[in-house]
Amino acid sequence: MKIRATFLVTLLMAGAWTTSALAQTYPTRSVRVLVGLAPGGGTDTVARVMTQRLSDTLGQSFVVDNRPGAGGNVAGELAARAAPDGHTLIIVTPTHVTNPSLFRDLRYDAIKDFAAVGLIVYAQYYLSVSHTLPVTTVSELLALAKSRAAQPLSYASSGIGSANHLSGELFKTMAGINLVHVPYKGGAPALNALIAGEVQVSFTSSAALPHAKAGRLKTIAVTGAKRSPAAPNVPTIKEAGVPGYEVVGWYGMAAPAKTPKAIIDRLNSTINRALPDLRERYENLGLEIAGSTPAEFSAFLVSERDKWARVVKLSGAKVE
Repeated sequence: MKIRATFLVTLLMAGAWTTSALAQTYPTRSVRVLVGLAPGGGTDTVARVMTQRLSDTLGQSFVVDNRPGAGGNVAGELAARAAPDGHTLIIVTPTHVTNPSLFRDLRYDAIKDFAAVGLIVYAQYYLSVSHTLPVTTVSELLALAKSRAAQPLSYASSGIGSANHLSGELFKTMAGINLVHVPYKGGAPALNALIAGEVQVSFTSSAALPHAKAGRLKTIAVTGAKRSPAAPNVPTIKEAGVPGYEVVGWYGMAAPAKTPKAIIDRLNSTINRALPDLRERYENLGLEIAGSTPAEFSAFLVSERDKWARVVKLSGAKVE
């Protein structure tokens, strides 16, 4: 029995040494970081800021690999099928956890096929209205929408199933109003449509703020639990008239399932240490640094999936 016990202790010590060595030597070559959208957008920018820091800190190149298509599913499937050795990672956003409810033929599990690394930043959305609409507050918008039940106001989004589409659907449900959804092929066309008066309402990114300042549209609320540092005088939707409403965009990192915990932990600690130094760069993009443990991010992904599954079901949204 003593021999067996000694053997088991030796195995455990060897395993611990191997795990420690793995963490210290990772990465051993260039790391591919998948982004499910085209270069130049918000997700791509968030990825490039962080990958540059990871490259500088960990001594190997972290290279962004843009794989747009199917609402992020092209990149998602590539990441899910990649070797779980830490040399393929993916930047995930809310679409990662809404797509299972929107697509009938998703060929991977957004939770089980991935190992959560950590949250990077949060992004507020802004409830904005056309400069021609006679409202300046959420309460006035709700009153106008209710008075126009026969001719509903329209709201723009960057596409079916996008974060601003589902933000609008949740707003409609919780406020008890009707708005007609008008999807566009991206955030920029949707914003331009709002500025031009083709639609009356939109849940926009921080890209709307300069236009609000110039009077080309009116930003009347933010979607998060607290006011945005980028627009501190703009109230949250819940304080402005829809109690309980809260939507926060986010960007995080994940790896293929079964990636060794030592690698996940090293990536996570490197990201968390980098965030304070990157605060200003991200805030200039209208973003707030987040940070989390892998376990916290994993639980967050599940809660976001479940939350938006209910909204998608209520909206009837589907992507064929």
